[in-house]
Formats: sequence, C-alpha cells, structure tokens
Amino acid sequence: MQNCYEVLGVPRKARLADIKKAYRKLARKYHPDLNPGDRRAEERFKQLTQAYETLSDADKRRAHDQQLDGGGARAAGAGRPDRGAPDAEFGVDLGDLGGGDFASVFSELFRPRGGETGDRNAPRRGEDVTRTLAIGFFDALRGLTTTLDLDAETACPRCGGRGEVQARTRRPCPTCAGTGRVSHLSGALRFASACRACGGEGTLGTEGCGECRGTGVLKRRETVRVHIPAGVDDGSRVRVAGKGRAGRNGGPSGDLFIVTQVRTHPFFRRIGDNIHCAVPISISEAALGTRIDVPTIDGRASVRIPPGTESGQKFRLRGKGAAILRGGGRGDQYVEVKVTTPRTVDERARHLLRELGELQPGDAMRRDLPR
Repeated sequence: MQNCYEVLGVPRKARLADIKKAYRKLARKYHPDLNPGDRRAEERFKQLTQAYETLSDADKRRAHDQQLDGGGARAAGAGRPDRGAPDAEFGVDLGDLGGGDFASVFSELFRPRGGETGDRNAPRRGEDVTRTLAIGFFDALRGLTTTLDLDAETACPRCGGRGEVQARTRRPCPTCAGTGRVSHLSGALRFASACRACGGEGTLGTEGCGECRGTGVLKRRETVRVHIPAGVDDGSRVRVAGKGRAGRNGGPSGDLFIVTQVRTHPFFRRIGDNIHCAVPISISEAALGTRIDVPTIDGRASVRIPPGTESGQKFRLRGKGAAILRGGGRGDQYVEVKVTTPRTVDERARHLLRELGELQPGDAMRRDLPR
C-alpha cells in the first residue's frame, strides 16, 4: 500500500487545510492537461488523487493510519477496484469523494480561465464596442459634442437577458441527456460532476424566449450623444460608459470606445501636446531683427526676431499648444523661421545686394570648411 502522507509530502499530524493545500499545489503541477502525453505525470496525478481521497475523509484516514501502524484494519480497503494499472481509465465522481471539500478542490482545478464561474445563469458583463470618428484639426484641439448612430443592444425585457423563460412542462436536459451528471475526460482520467445546466436534476423547467429568440438581447438603432474632450489626438480613445453590448442574465452593459481620427492641417503640425509651424522672413529681417505676427490656434501673436537670426531657428510661444488631457494646462507652440531669398530684384536691389556682399563676402564665411 502507498503511504498517503509521503505521496502528498505532509506529516502524519498535518491538518486537513495543510493536506488540501499540498494536494492542490501538486495536482496543478502533475495535471494531465498541463502534461499531455506524460504517463509519469498521469500516474503521479492518480496517486495524488487517491491519497487526498483517503486523507480528506476522517474514517478512511483512521483506517489508513492503522494500516501504517501494522493494525488489522486492512478490511477497510477490501472490495476497492484496482486503480494501479497505467492503461486503465481512472474514474472519479466529484459528488462521492470526500464530500463538498473534495469537490471544491476539483472545481478550482477545472475552473474556466479569466475568472469566470462557469455558471451559465450567472450575470455576465456585455462586450465593449469600438467605433472610429473622423474629426477636424481644431475640433480635436477645442473639443466637440456630436452624435453617433449605433446598432445597439438592450437586455430582453421578457426574459431579463437570460434567453429563456419558464416552460409549462419540464423537459430532459440536453447537456447531460437527462442524467444530471456530466463527465470531463483528461487523458486516461475521467471526472464526473453534477450538470451545471440543470443543477443535477436532469430536467429543465425553461424554454427559449420567443421575444429575443433565445439570445437574451434585442437589437435596435440608437443615436448616442458623445462629448469629445479638448486635446484628443489621432488615435485617442474616448470611453462612453454603458453603451456597448448588452449584458446577460442581468449583467451590466459593456462600454463604447471612440477612437479619434484627426485630419491634418495645411499650416499647423501637432507633435504631442505642442503645435509647430513655419513662417518666412526676409534677409533684412533676419539680419537686422524685427517683430512679426504669426498665426496661433487662438488667433495671431507677436514674435520678436532678434538680429542675426538663422534660417531654421525656432521660437517658443508658451501655453499656445494643445490642451493636456491628463494633468491640465496646455502645451507650447514652436515657430520656425525660414529665411527666404528674393527671386526677382530690380537694379537698385541688385546694387544693394552687391554692397552687402562686399561687406560680408561668401568666401570669408566658407574659409573654415574642410578641404
């Protein structure tokens, strides 16, 4: 016989909570679903299940301890099927082993991922919906309120979003074929538990809702009024709570997420929360300095150009950028100056340019370039 304490790695005086903790940890490690094709893991899982079955039941544990002590309690194990053959199917009925505590361990092992309870009648939140919205450059900067036409869903008022209503007569449960039990196969292991669809009764007292055709929801067109806050950028996500898909079984609706697509502007260019633009200045303005008016998203603003300004130099206007969505305030505007060369000049202008060239010859400016 196997020593169940050694199999689970616990001392003989271990409490039931410690035994359960050890079993859960080892069962997850050696579960056949996590070790496909591994016969050793499968056999180890069988041993763990048998050991926990024994130690989680007070009478079976007492008989097991007597056997370990050399007592005459072998009769406690008489008549049990041989579960040691590696090719035999090992059947476990969660309703018959160790009471609710044993079943609770297996329910944790086979619980659906993502935190779902697996109860088909439990309230479920509706799915989120994503829509794109094209807006203008200044609409993104200043914000706007608009409307969207949606293919909306609402919970069916007749069945409350369950998709089924009370039937006049009970009918066999299609999930368990009227047996009240369902089996879960994992390699050579078979686990049986009460059918969740009918609660183990084998029959159902409900039928599909005729109002929603069993879907639990009704579809309709809905016009939704949405507010786009100031400062959104291309690809920003705006959440409208409760305007997604309808929930099931009384669960809340999902949310609507609006993804903004911002059109470009011919003059302004946005980078993050800052606005960029380029303005031309003449050679004399760059050399002598001046003050110019430049467009901003709030109107025109004055910018001082100091003497000796180079082409490509940038000047910052504080607080003239886009609104900052998180944290408040606004970004800045950067004005880049482009020194332009006159294309057509009269004789007097040519004379002045020649005099300027004599005062600042180009050869002297290029003297330090590598040869």
